[in-house]
Amino acid sequence: MLLKLTGSSCSGKTTLAYAAADRLRNIVVHDFDELGVPEGADRRYRHRMTEMWLRRALQYQDRGIDLLFTGQSPLGEVLAAPSAPLLDGIAMCLVDVADEVRRARLAERDPGRWDTQAVDAFLGWAEWHRNHALDPRHRPRVIVDDGWSEMVWNRWTGWNADDLRWCTQLLDTTHRPVAESVDQVEQWITEQRQAHRVGELPLSQGWAS
Repeated sequence: MLLKLTGSSCSGKTTLAYAAADRLRNIVVHDFDELGVPEGADRRYRHRMTEMWLRRALQYQDRGIDLLFTGQSPLGEVLAAPSAPLLDGIAMCLVDVADEVRRARLAERDPGRWDTQAVDAFLGWAEWHRNHALDPRHRPRVIVDDGWSEMVWNRWTGWNADDLRWCTQLLDTTHRPVAESVDQVEQWITEQRQAHRVGELPLSQGWAS
């Protein structure tokens, strides 16, 4: 199955993923950007690369291995990717952090790289993620407009917030020790795997039918 940690930059997704996966069996971690990001990467690039990673998840699935995948693609993009219905399970967790902490982490990670406008864009993207996680009807054009033509948006654009398939766990890492956040990611993975085993995972195979 695909286990996805999503969210805007500097929330701690990759750190948490590797630490949690070290405690578990039959799971592999990949980060969306680990192959490098070309100059001028846009929304269409993110959509195409999301599909590429889902195909990688299918390869792992054939070997009985789950993919714990980190990156900024939200649930709506994952579900719209062409290969999404072929996965035997999908689970999503939004790793979030307060704006002031994200701002400080950006400055510490990339000193002098981001101007005020760029930082505000990161914060706006984080706010959009929070609302998207709660309701598929929240400004879908942010990810749909000018997107990759192969994306199948109508798989979920008719859903509302009460649809059980629209499910994203929220993990706020603000002022939380890293070890505690790792524990929560490990617990979330264990719970999603158990739900999948007993047929209670909302995004099990057949969700798009």
